[in-house]
Amino acid sequence: MPAIVLLGAQWGDEGKGKATDLLGGRVDYVVRYQGGNNAGHTVVIGDEKYALHLLPSGILSPGVIPVIGNGVVVDPAVLLHEMAGLEARGVDTSRLLISASAHLITPYHVTLDKVAERFLGKSKIGTTGRGIGPTYMDKVGRLGIRVQDLFDPSILRQKVEGALANKNQVLVKVFNRRELAVDAITEELLQYADPLRPHVADTALVLNDALDAGKTVLLEGGQGTLLDVDHGTYPFVTSSNPTAGGACTGSGIGPTRVTRVIGILKAYTTRVGSGPFPTELLDEWGERLRSVGGEVGVTTGRPRRCGWFDAPIARYATRVNGLTDVFLTKLDVLTGIERIPVCVAYEIEGQRVTDLPMTQTDFHHAKPVYEELPGWTEDISGARTIEDLPANAQAYVRYLEELTGAPISAIGVGQDRDATIVVRDMLA
Repeated sequence: MPAIVLLGAQWGDEGKGKATDLLGGRVDYVVRYQGGNNAGHTVVIGDEKYALHLLPSGILSPGVIPVIGNGVVVDPAVLLHEMAGLEARGVDTSRLLISASAHLITPYHVTLDKVAERFLGKSKIGTTGRGIGPTYMDKVGRLGIRVQDLFDPSILRQKVEGALANKNQVLVKVFNRRELAVDAITEELLQYADPLRPHVADTALVLNDALDAGKTVLLEGGQGTLLDVDHGTYPFVTSSNPTAGGACTGSGIGPTRVTRVIGILKAYTTRVGSGPFPTELLDEWGERLRSVGGEVGVTTGRPRRCGWFDAPIARYATRVNGLTDVFLTKLDVLTGIERIPVCVAYEIEGQRVTDLPMTQTDFHHAKPVYEELPGWTEDISGARTIEDLPANAQAYVRYLEELTGAPISAIGVGQDRDATIVVRDMLA
């Protein structure tokens, strides 16, 4: 049976939670494969709204086993708080599995993230300040602390001591901050060992055994393609790989097991944080999209930057991820706009280009080339087939499909869990 990757095809916040929730009842495992609590998914079930940060969206689907893969960085305090919050609302979190090889976000990672971002001033990256970047730096630098280290106090203390030998020098001499105590950090981390122990597993083995047994595994990315540390708008990116290749690395599933790659595209474009954004609207239209679309970061609470749909970005996401399907979200937000611009290309130094520029410099100077499509005024939230949509909305969807280069298999037409048009089965 297949492994299916589901990821953001813009700068994140495209509505992956809704898509995962739609598929969740038909899969056996839902796996977060990268990122940390800098990502956020919102799922609406009836009158209930759930904001998830570290937990996979499958936690809300009874019978699904949610997994935090080895590619995720875990703040144990945040994870336990999120689990307790869901338990208080009647959601069972006992099924959760956590990779023993996932890296831990420690208090010193959070401290370094915040002080370094302030130190950059106007050149700041726009991080969430939750320690994600410094944790991935330690992982690559072989100074990281993994979940499994919580169960060996001696090893844990050695690793904390080794990390702080360098980091305290930086905190004191560069940032003029007080040094952190090895014993205090170690004791704080050890308190999480017992609560997490029942959930810790060799998740790569579990997932491969599940696939061998005919189970379906859904691999869920955080953030989005344009925030990928290799393939995004560097340096204004996250510290991991939300793209499809990262799904294999971050879960321990081989690429030959993946049969579908589903990209989530918003019917317009948003991003949070600093960095280039060719279609950004700094006028009343940007404010309208932000207001009607409820564009506030799930994790950060920051208002999202908003702009029209960007086809070069969508084509790029299709290419680097090998998208087999697109889930188009928030089409309803465009209802009532008389003429809807779509960015079909960029103009750079007088030249028209239809793909993402090769250099950061060119992307910063890219000006959108728009085509306008007629809008619609009808309420589409009750549409459940594409034929239920007004003719102009159908034409808009088909045009985006043509520009993107991957079939649009589902369309979000409202906030509710069932406000979705399924054009073709994404799991068939």
